Amino acid sequence: MVCIQWTMHSYLHWLEPTAGVILMFLALLDLFLTVLYARAGAGFISDRVARSTWNFFEWLSRRFGDKRPIVLSVSGSAIVVALVACWAGVLTVGSALIMHPYLGTSVRGSDHAARNFLTALYAGGSSMSLVGSSDFSAKTTAFRAVFLFNSLVGMSVMSLALTYIMQVYDALQERNTFGLSLEQMSGRTGDAAALIKAVGPNNEFSAGYANLGNIADAISAIREAHDFYPVLFYFRFPEARYSASRTTLMALDTVSLLRAAIPDGKNGWIRQSASVEQLWQGAMSLLITLEKTFLPGENPVRYEPSAADRDRWTRRYRAALATFREAGIETVPFEKDGANAYIAMRSCWDRHVAHLARYMAWRMDEIDPATPH
Repeated sequence: MVCIQWTMHSYLHWLEPTAGVILMFLALLDLFLTVLYARAGAGFISDRVARSTWNFFEWLSRRFGDKRPIVLSVSGSAIVVALVACWAGVLTVGSALIMHPYLGTSVRGSDHAARNFLTALYAGGSSMSLVGSSDFSAKTTAFRAVFLFNSLVGMSVMSLALTYIMQVYDALQERNTFGLSLEQMSGRTGDAAALIKAVGPNNEFSAGYANLGNIADAISAIREAHDFYPVLFYFRFPEARYSASRTTLMALDTVSLLRAAIPDGKNGWIRQSASVEQLWQGAMSLLITLEKTFLPGENPVRYEPSAADRDRWTRRYRAALATFREAGIETVPFEKDGANAYIAMRSCWDRHVAHLARYMAWRMDEIDPATPH
């Protein structure tokens, strides 16, 4: 019996520290993949924490009726806090598992210090803290190295987390500024046709082409920002103009209308211009990246629109043509051919926008007020 107890005691002396090392390694690896590697979906812990936190807020918001957007607007900030807390918590538990079997021997506190796991949590957490001093100290060379490693880890994690948070909010400000700019350029309508009308009044696109270039550069920057800071996607404000669904829809609808409605001739060059192509590629890349990362299994590259879709998009196209003609913009002579071209392009991206909008609790009439729903 004594032999069995000794064997179990010896076994736990190795099992707990081994589990602690594995936990700390996983936390540091996830921190590296999320903060330093900077590719969307790379973090295996942070991704699950963010998704679970969003699902909780989405579920909770349904209980608040017309206050739902306000509840959802808290989710992004809550996810940032949850990520930092998760990294710190896993590292603390890992450190506690390493120290627990050695409390009172290699790791000692006050004379009457308890030796339970809560005490080990305190010892492990305080060894990584940058503030104050711990009641516990290492009595062997090995645990002096552990304490030193923990202090370096604590300092590094705190620095990386603070830097990451600051960069996330800088990127968030840029994304929101871009969304507001699109809204203002469209006369606060959220209509890509109104944006094109402002870019090329009286059939003069040369002066407004610079605006299209700025929009294309901004959408490319936002696409990279979502890869560097995936948590950015979960910042959901009450105003639809700040959503990724709205900005990508306006960008892609702008390209689709330009290519389907502007004829050869004076302004035919704009359809294949570098800025218009960059706008298309950047917005499509952003949509596909977000959908593959946050909605795996729901990312068809193209789909065949239904009769109802074709009817809605045809009416949207005709309304856009009317807007262009009011502004003196020359349009294609054969409306049916233009409508078919618009439907073909819209079938490349409409489903992606709808998927992201639904996941982020948006109605399509909020994201796309210009299209009948």
